[in-house]
Amino acid sequence: LAWRVGAARADPPTWLAVTGTNGKTTTVGMVESMLRAAGVDAVACGNVGFAVLDAVLAGHSTLAVELSSFQLHWSSTLAPAASVVLNVAEDHLDWHGGIAAYAAAKGTIHRGSATVVANLDDPWSRTLAGEYAPGTARRVGFRLGSPGAGELGVVEELLVDRAFVAEPARSADELATLADVRPGGPPGVANALAAAALVRAVGVEPGAVAEGLRRFRPGAHRAVEVSEIDGVRYVDDSKATNPHAAAGSLLAHPSVVWIAGGLLKGASVDELVAAVADRLRGVVLLGTDAGRFAEALARHAPDVLVHRVSSGDDEPMTAAVTAARALARPGDSVLLAPAAASMDLFRDYAERGEAFAAAVGGLSR
Repeated sequence: LAWRVGAARADPPTWLAVTGTNGKTTTVGMVESMLRAAGVDAVACGNVGFAVLDAVLAGHSTLAVELSSFQLHWSSTLAPAASVVLNVAEDHLDWHGGIAAYAAAKGTIHRGSATVVANLDDPWSRTLAGEYAPGTARRVGFRLGSPGAGELGVVEELLVDRAFVAEPARSADELATLADVRPGGPPGVANALAAAALVRAVGVEPGAVAEGLRRFRPGAHRAVEVSEIDGVRYVDDSKATNPHAAAGSLLAHPSVVWIAGGLLKGASVDELVAAVADRLRGVVLLGTDAGRFAEALARHAPDVLVHRVSSGDDEPMTAAVTAARALARPGDSVLLAPAAASMDLFRDYAERGEAFAAAVGGLSR
């Protein structure tokens, strides 16, 4: 509906469309910030909290649109100026019936796109770009390593562009430094590269990319350090609501007491646990699917200490943080990266993160 309303206007807005399992909200926020740094009347909208139709009716010239698999499943007319599938990992399988159907819904974002952007480090993102890009679309990739011609990537401490330059085979534009990117770490850098590709597709200059990244502030509950107590960092990544997001969060810390659990929505945690086992000081589990986490830990990290919060505890997050503090040592991070949805114990991921912050605050009193 929002697309049809906008397309019927005398001066229709430009759409830059973003989907993926993780990183959508951060990426559209970065896109908005880069566009505004370039002097463009832009707004982030969609699942980010501001309805797309409201953004269209408000008359904004460019929309950074976050789209879910559910929205894309029912959409058939979308034709953005540029689109990206950031990544695909197990999530919402209870609704879609399997990862292939879930990925296919994501891929439809590209069907009418003028510029199709792919995460070359993500197999599904590459595949979907190949399957759904129109024959007339410009194809651009990004990667965390050194980029080839037609790609964006990272060289030493720089984000660089070898796609939107006059001679991609022989030249590159410097877009920003790694220090400009928040949140840092591989997921944050990948989001920044995706955002840069989208805005470069509509003519934004390198200086505005860098300035937009420097101005951007991540949303709450996304890898935010809440406190440091007795040499232990307490980090709230309650937005890590599936195993893929939790993996990126955990891999940013060398030694972790991990607070995990909730509703897995059909996802497996075996691959996640195997990937992060070597950095786990201990694990505290809570929520409906705590048992599935415990089983995966027994298989892949049998020597790691695991504490399971009682299902009858009136304040489960307070109990979890107290248990995590007992397991942690100076230099560790106590990380809330649940890898699961929150609705079994909390209203939403925000309430879960707020409960974590409140419990950590209680430790220092």
